[in-house]
Amino acid sequence: MVSEKIKAGVIGVGHLGQHHAKHYHLRNDVTLAGVYDTDSNRAKEIARQYNTKFFDTPQDLMEICDGISIVTPTESHYSIAKIAIEDFNCHVFIEKPITETTVQADDLIKSAKAKNKLIQVGHIERLNPALTILEQYNLNPKFIEVQRLAPYTVRGTDVPVVLDLMIHDIDILLSLVKSDVKSIHASGVSIITNSVDIANARIRFNNGTVASITSSRVAKDKVRKIKLFQENLYSTIDLLLEQTEIYTITEEPNLIPDVLKTEPFTQNNESKLIAYQKPNLEKYDMLGLEIKNFIASVRGKEEPIVNGIEARNALDVVIKINNMILEDLK
Repeated sequence: MVSEKIKAGVIGVGHLGQHHAKHYHLRNDVTLAGVYDTDSNRAKEIARQYNTKFFDTPQDLMEICDGISIVTPTESHYSIAKIAIEDFNCHVFIEKPITETTVQADDLIKSAKAKNKLIQVGHIERLNPALTILEQYNLNPKFIEVQRLAPYTVRGTDVPVVLDLMIHDIDILLSLVKSDVKSIHASGVSIITNSVDIANARIRFNNGTVASITSSRVAKDKVRKIKLFQENLYSTIDLLLEQTEIYTITEEPNLIPDVLKTEPFTQNNESKLIAYQKPNLEKYDMLGLEIKNFIASVRGKEEPIVNGIEARNALDVVIKINNMILEDLK
């Protein structure tokens, strides 16, 4: 267990990486040891902003760090993390997806285990308050519908939409449904880029749960919604607005906290009520919480919110979806 300040570095200080640097800089239990970027001018700028050093190579930065954030294009995740873990004994926080392939992910997981180092992966939606509120409920969903739509931007188009956007929702699904995937049916199209820009997948789990997921980066407005259906409960989750609404069929609404209203109805000749809740959700910086969790995990006080194995399993599903779409488009 580490007792002194954790020395952290950031590799890749672009749009997202700069925020990793900011959060390390703001923490009293962390020393931001430095930053690296292939754009040296950008690295110098962020280093000045957060009163730290910029480095000419990732290895020079790794040498003085306990933990590293890897916030680079997906194709470099594996090589950077492999060096950090094996050659410099660094814990790693990798922004999603963990790697390009499951073979790479498996190798990193093996290396981390051998070196007793942790892998945390930045599936940030796991921390969305609209989702975490559901931890208070006994969830056993039978059907889940997910929409994630976004206007087109150049950033993120180095990978297909399933690896850029849908992977968030696959990770959420795998955390909600405690069962292995039984079957996948998927389709998609290319609209703007040379890879898949719109995708839909229907996933059936071994326990009978069915999920329908649509992801698009060719939309007018942003949409990030989940609808969850199970026996006696229906919930709508707006990840963008961070709002959750819950409808529960009950005979005793007094046992449900913070019910805003009830509606009577009859089910199998029995009088019941639909109780409506819209919890007041705490707003917080989700990346800040991820960084806090990473540091606590390095110290041995917590476990990563999303570890390497969970991230690898989400990657496995999205690769299968993407391959199915590509095969269908031939």
